Order: sequence, then structure tokens, then C-alpha cells
Amino acid sequence: MIISSPCVVSLTWRLEDAQGQLIDELSDPMEFLVGGEDLLPKVEAALIGQTTGFETHLHLEPEHAFGDYDAGLVFFEARELFPEGVSPGMQFEGPPEGATTPDLPADAIYTVTEVYDQHVVLDGNHPLAGIALRLSLKVCDVRQALEEEVQQGSVAAMPFSLASTPGPDDTLH
Repeated sequence: MIISSPCVVSLTWRLEDAQGQLIDELSDPMEFLVGGEDLLPKVEAALIGQTTGFETHLHLEPEHAFGDYDAGLVFFEARELFPEGVSPGMQFEGPPEGATTPDLPADAIYTVTEVYDQHVVLDGNHPLAGIALRLSLKVCDVRQALEEEVQQGSVAAMPFSLASTPGPDDTLH
């Protein structure tokens, strides 16, 4: 089957930074929806028209991957706005209720980077923002997308994407 939108591809990959340092490796094939929210646009573009067995090596500048680092998404909030036991690496969807920093995106994932007695430092950037990446991938299988997958924009019941934000101990898959 030729890869077209929408369909499901089963991929393996190796993701490195521009200096060749390993960030993530997916050695067991995982399924992703082409034409949904599962893959970066440049990755999808490389896959369209290909078939099982296709291999490629992509160089992704930040604007084609997770965006440029935005210092404006790093901010301090009062420690009292957070639950007891808040620690670096914890993540929150949206800024904390009662946040005093103006104009923060409500739909961003914010990672706690530092905790002090009086305040907590949060970063709304994706952990790979501002980093050029090398992605080597292989198409292991291609199949028709189910209507449910097309409707939800993802193969996973809880949408996952290469563009999602990993936790402090998570890999990207």
C-alpha cells in the first residue's frame, strides 16, 4: 500500500540532536496516523507516496520540529499556587490557577524546572524546542486508517504525537 493521507504507518526510528547524541530510539514498530496529529508535517511529507520498507534520514531545524525556544514561556509563580511536594520535572497543563504572569497559553504543558521556598519556575517550551534534530526512520507496515482513528486524529486512544511533551523520565514514544 502506498502511504497517503489518511492511513496508518508502523515506524521505527532513531532520533538524535544535531551533534549525534541519542535522544530517543524506537526499535519496536509503533503505529502513527498520517494525516492526523501523530507526526510532524515534515515527517509526513517525507512519507507520502512511499511504501513498506522505505527508509530515510531527515534533518529537522527547530521550526520544522518543536519550534524555537521562547524565553517568554519561562516564568515564576508563587509557591503557594502549587500542590505540596511539587518538584522539578513535574508537568501541569496550563498555568496554575491564580497565576499572575499575563498572557500565558492555557493549552500549553508547563514543566517545573526549579522550586524555591517562595516561588516555582515553570517552562512552557517543549523539551526539544530550539534543537535541530536528526531523524532516521523506517516504514515497517502501512494499513488503511480506521474511521475512529481518522475522527480522533490519532491511532492511540489518548492521542500521542511526536510533537507531544515527554515527562522527565519519559521517552518520546
